[in-house]
Amino acid sequence: MLALIDYGSGNIRSAQKALEAAGARDVRVTADPDLITRADQILLPGVGAFGDCVANLAGVPGLRAAIEARVMVDGVPFLGICVGMQLMAEMSIEFGTTPGLGWIKGVVSVLKPGDRQLKIPHMGWNRAEPSSDCQFMATWDGPQDVYFVHSYAFRAVNPSEVAAWCSYGEERFAAAIQKDNLFGVQFHPEKSQKAGLLLLEEWLKL
Repeated sequence: MLALIDYGSGNIRSAQKALEAAGARDVRVTADPDLITRADQILLPGVGAFGDCVANLAGVPGLRAAIEARVMVDGVPFLGICVGMQLMAEMSIEFGTTPGLGWIKGVVSVLKPGDRQLKIPHMGWNRAEPSSDCQFMATWDGPQDVYFVHSYAFRAVNPSEVAAWCSYGEERFAAAIQKDNLFGVQFHPEKSQKAGLLLLEEWLKL
């Protein structure tokens, strides 16, 4: 059973349809801590401001604790999408300092492409380049164009935990993060056509 976390901070319907198209058989859209503690996989979407997403997680009694117990103690596969990936960081400096989940060392900070013609947010198609040792993106067989919508990026302390990179002007930022059972993508696989579905298919095999 796959728990797709519905905490008021993600495009749930699009994520659910993409998971089902990728072969997921039992997707539960939920914020029920009891159900989450029985999940075999957990997906956390996220759109909007980091602080709002943190507040929404905290706003459901027992939700964060259930996710952390299942992911960090039991070790079930976890996928964070967009802000859902950023929440794994230690903190964000978007509109002040907001602590994250602290699962992966790093800070979320604003993109600085260094070219006034490049707009923020970074929105649209761009190329993600998998790291050589990334197990989840092996199915891509090389760089792929994927769909981004974001103004902030995850700055991982340990570069070996960056599963894929993307360049936007002078910026080179983490397009994906990987550590043990934790995986996250800054782009939206549900909007990234074949490349996104291939990635979801690979993650569902875990």
